[in-house]
Amino acid sequence: MFYEFLFISSLKILFLPAYYSTDFFVHRNWLAITSNRSISQWYYEETSVWTLDYPPFFAYFEYVLSFAAKLFDDQMLKVENIDYVSFNTVLFQRLSVIFTDIIYFFGVWQCTKYVKGNRRIHHSLLLLGNIGLIYVDHIHFQYNGILFGILLLSCGNMIQKKYLKSAFYYALLLNMKHIFIYIAPVYILYLLRHYCFSSKNTVIINTLKLGSIVLTVTAISFGPFIEHLPQLLSRLFPFKRGLTHAYWAPNFWAMYNMLDKVLSIILNVRISNSSTGGLVQEQFYSVLPQITPKITFIITTISMIPCCIKILRNREDSVANFLKPLTICAACSFMFGWHVHEKAILMILIPIQILSSNCVSEMNSSFFLAVFGLYSLTPLLYSKELIILKLSLFVLYIMINYYILKQNSYPKLLVIEKIYCFGLFLLPIYEFILQYLLKFDHKLPFMPLMLTSVYCGIGMFYFWVKYYFEYMLSRNIESPNKIK
Repeated sequence: MFYEFLFISSLKILFLPAYYSTDFFVHRNWLAITSNRSISQWYYEETSVWTLDYPPFFAYFEYVLSFAAKLFDDQMLKVENIDYVSFNTVLFQRLSVIFTDIIYFFGVWQCTKYVKGNRRIHHSLLLLGNIGLIYVDHIHFQYNGILFGILLLSCGNMIQKKYLKSAFYYALLLNMKHIFIYIAPVYILYLLRHYCFSSKNTVIINTLKLGSIVLTVTAISFGPFIEHLPQLLSRLFPFKRGLTHAYWAPNFWAMYNMLDKVLSIILNVRISNSSTGGLVQEQFYSVLPQITPKITFIITTISMIPCCIKILRNREDSVANFLKPLTICAACSFMFGWHVHEKAILMILIPIQILSSNCVSEMNSSFFLAVFGLYSLTPLLYSKELIILKLSLFVLYIMINYYILKQNSYPKLLVIEKIYCFGLFLLPIYEFILQYLLKFDHKLPFMPLMLTSVYCGIGMFYFWVKYYFEYMLSRNIESPNKIK
């Protein structure tokens, strides 16, 4: 498996000169802030618009990276050098992502080491070569590999019933990137059910052990900022950014945005600066009711309740009994959350890929989600020079995925699912051919993005409903010792 990791890492080096997004400048600025400002100023610094808005452990991570950055180009560490770029800066930033992917390798290894034979090799390749991570980290530019590596280390330890280790890694993860709070209900309830209340004689002592680990990690993270907590929290939760992100996540609100647009045209209502411009901003709907953060929180919470109840009722401690509800709660947050990033689809896709490597019955759901979930990330790479690259990577990965599942007599998609998957081909046909023939490229410039978000959003809604119902109606969930 390590050789597969080295091979894929070598391929990632080919993306060193590729296009990079504004996130490249975000992380360069964070290197500069943590390197040159006192810790008390980290969350106040605003020389650049790319202010620090991740939890403290990620800021510490950037601080450690800054020592290596000096060896490449110390100019990148000057806060005043806004939008600074040099060959050595690009080289360092790209290599740092590839290097920190070693954590992701250990996470994959931890979660798949009990899978036997070729299935382990095949699924490890799918996870290590996940093109979603390649799109987001190695082209667009972010550090999701290390984050999902920590998540998988936590999941692997949970699967092995090493509950305190799992809780430690999850607490570490939350203090690296707070978006993983989406799956907090699963961790809390699962640990209460299978660790704290596993025996009447150890309830108090186990609860104290668990609580002490979580509180210690959080104290180390937030302790130095205790006097600046309001400012830190205002950076972590900027609710004025609007309901949907610039590149719409394929969720319920993408369909809601589309419906508002259609109704405004039908009813001849003046279109506001809402939802269709593709910009990060507060949104105002022309026809449909306004949506607030409170509304999204209530809907998301309600959508999770049945799943949470079943977690408490399930007595068996197994791979599926943990990873299935984790996938569902991540999907609930993705479907109905406030200002959800399209990249959050990976929080659903990667756990279900781990689950499918352990439970053959999950392969259909994993494949179907991969098809539209990964395609929904392609708008991130909007540069025309990347059209062939991003579509080729997508098609190649799906073909490899299909071939691997075929070795296990899967996937067995329903007719409607097959039609939906083939329907995805219409999106690039419109985006790269039809809109120019119809001369819609100037009149309706955001139509390709809207169609991609809504079409993939329909697939996501279908997946969420179907997968949720299957989970709620199932009585016996496959456990590790039944895996063949």
